[in-house]
Amino acid sequence: MKSPLASLYLRFVHLSNALTEDQSVHFNPNHRALLEAITVAWHNGKPLSVSQVMDLDNLGSPATLHRRLSHLREQEYLEESFIEGNRRTKLLGPTQKTISYFESLGKLMRRSK
Repeated sequence: MKSPLASLYLRFVHLSNALTEDQSVHFNPNHRALLEAITVAWHNGKPLSVSQVMDLDNLGSPATLHRRLSHLREQEYLEESFIEGNRRTKLLGPTQKTISYFESLGKLMRRSK
């Protein structure tokens, strides 16, 4: 039995994967999950610090998360900022490249209705 909502979501996933391939996005689903977690927190006005990301054990071990963060930084999907008066705590946020990527996904969601 097919569900209309499940079909809609699966169509979105298919379009999202096609977008990732077409734009030569250089990350895998694990990188994407990490980027989404960081960007959602930033979007909600509560950017994550590097230390907080290392505690996201549902996304990988600290060593794995460190490698993924490095990759996302190298590909210019993440930028770091500091809390005023505290140069030790690095906060993570999306770059314009990341925002453009999520805007493209938003357009796909609109199109998949």
